[in-house]
Formats: sequence, structure tokens, C-alpha cells
Amino acid sequence: MPTAFLRTLRSFETDTFGRSALILSLGAAILGGWGAWCVLGRITLYEISDSARLEVDRANYAVQSPMLGRITATYLSLGRQVMPGDPLVELDASAQRLQLREEQTRLAVVTPQLESLRRQVAAEDSAREDERRATESAVEEARARTRQSEAPAQYNSAEEKRLRELRDLGLIAQREYEKGRADALETQRSVEREKIAVERIGREQRTRETDREARIRGLHTEISRLEGQAATSRAIISTLQNEIELRVIRAPIAGKLAEAAILRVGAVLKEGDKIGVIVPGGKVIVVAQFSPPAALGRVAPGQSAQVRLEGFPWMQWGTVPAVVERVAGEVRDGAVRVELGIDTSGNVRIPLQHGLPGTAEVAVERISPASLILRTAGSLLAAPRSAYAVSPQP
Repeated sequence: MPTAFLRTLRSFETDTFGRSALILSLGAAILGGWGAWCVLGRITLYEISDSARLEVDRANYAVQSPMLGRITATYLSLGRQVMPGDPLVELDASAQRLQLREEQTRLAVVTPQLESLRRQVAAEDSAREDERRATESAVEEARARTRQSEAPAQYNSAEEKRLRELRDLGLIAQREYEKGRADALETQRSVEREKIAVERIGREQRTRETDREARIRGLHTEISRLEGQAATSRAIISTLQNEIELRVIRAPIAGKLAEAAILRVGAVLKEGDKIGVIVPGGKVIVVAQFSPPAALGRVAPGQSAQVRLEGFPWMQWGTVPAVVERVAGEVRDGAVRVELGIDTSGNVRIPLQHGLPGTAEVAVERISPASLILRTAGSLLAAPRSAYAVSPQP
């Protein structure tokens, strides 16, 4: 019995030592492999966005009512493709249209009056020129008669002087001298009458010129008054046409109606009321919002990313590959805006549409597990208070 027990005890001791050595060897190998992986291995660190959304790279345009008005027609429908200038909503402009027709009628009456007055001015100018030429002819004719009567007057004056000398010498009778003197006076008066006729023609012409100038000035005054009235009517017409045009709310850009207010004919729109949103055509990008400590200094252009969209489970639909393009340098509303371009070279099965929500995962760096452990330990020990924490408002 004692011999058999000793043999059994030695067998147990031999088996326990061999098994322990094997276990220790395996443990050492596992620890060595894990240590090598911690030092030499590389893992990818991701920063996950608080939110993300697919958007067109061009800004959306919110269409608002420019004024207060009652709706007379609406052409809003979700998904409608619009071009610049397409009408979306029409507001009541009946009062402006009535006033516009009134001003157009007034202008239509003034226009022929202006034409008539301008024709009268042209006729007066033409008559003035004809009258001037006629007066010049009459003056020349009177002057010719004056020159014609001056020759006999000069002859009779010389004859009267000769007869006076003969009378003084007693060679002729007094009667003969008186007759010669009468002829000289008659021809002299004839010359004076012709000269007076020339002056009279000039005075009459100046009087007619003055009267005609007064009539022409009166016509120009009336034309100026009517032209002012016509200019006022045109300005009012232009203003009314602009007001009528403002009451037709048109699409400012080309794109698709992503939002459309439910409007009914007869409803009243207030100034600034939003009636729809137009999404312009363009490249679809991902706009993600990251918390400041995670994004600033870590997310940078050129980094690869994956986008998971809500409503499209990634196990079935996969993810959308993307690349960081732009990172905001300022914090706004407690988040940092990051824009990512979609990599369309891959097989993306998800239909990319404006407005789809999701999350973005950006690969920020590759480090060893050991470095990650040390970094995590340091963060837990230091644990500084974030400068971006929002303080509670009193």
C-alpha cells in the first residue's frame, strides 16, 4: 500500500508540472503577441458627427411674399421644376389695374393733343418765314418806288432854283415860278410818302412778329404743360406696372420646389410669409455638424469618411463613401460645420437626394493600440473642462 501511494503521488506531481509549463508557455505567447500588436499594430480612429445631412452645394432659396395681399392664383406643387421667372403665386392687383387703365387713357388723350399743338407751332413758324419773305419783298418794292421818285424830285428842286433866279432877274413871270415851285414840292412829298411807306411796312411786320411770337409762346407753354402731364402719367404707369408685377411672386432661380405652403385662393398672405423653398440643381454634398473638441484640429480636408443614412440600414444598403472638403474655422451654435464630397466612383446603391439625414464617420488618424491606451489614460487623469461647454443660464 505505501509503495503504490508513493508511485501515484509522483505521477501526479510529474503531470502537474508539465501542464503548468504548457499553460505558462501559452500565456506568455498570448501576452507577447498582444504586446506586439499593441506596439506594432495600427487601428483607425473615427470622429462621428452629431448630425449630417445631404444638401446641394448651392444654397437653397426660401421664397417669401414681398407684401400683404389676397391670393388670386397659386401654382405651388411639391417637386415641381421651375425656371427663373415662373409664377408661383399671384396676389390681387385689381385696384392697380383699374388705375393703370385710367392713366393709360389719360395718356392716350394727351398724346394727340401734343401732336396737334406741335403741328400748330410748325405752321406758325412756317407762316412767320413766309411773312418775313413777303415783308422783305414789300420793303424792297417800296424802296424802289422811293428811289424812282427821288430823281424827279431832284430835277424839280433844281428847276425851282433856276426859276427863282430867272424870276429875280425879271425874265419870267411870278406865275411860272410858282408853278415850278409847286411841282418841286409835289415830287418831294411823293418821296417822303414812299419813305413813310417803307417805315410803315417795317412797323407792321414787327407788330405781326410780336403777335406771332406771343401765340408761339402760348403754344409752347401748353405743350410743356401737356408734356409734364404725359411724363407724370408715364411715371404713374411704370409704378403701377411695377406694383402689379410685384404681386406676381415668381421663382428667382431654377430648381425644384422642395417645400410648398398650402395656400388657397382667397387667403391672405402677409409680408414676409414663406411660401416655399427652391432647391437648385447641383452636386449633392454631405454637411455634418461635429462637436468642437472632436472636430477642431482633428478633422481636416482630404480625410476619408463614411456616411450612414437614416432609413437605409447600412447592413443592407451599405455606406456612402465621402472625403472631407471643407472644415469651418469657427464654432457656430455649439458645433463645427464640415462639408464632405461624395465619392461617386464606388457603387453607391442609395439614391442621393437633398435633405436625407444621417451621420458621418471621419477617419482622423491611425495609431497603435498602446498609444491609444496611453492617450485614454492621460485623458482620464487630466480630464480638463471643455472650453465649449455651455454654461447654464440663470
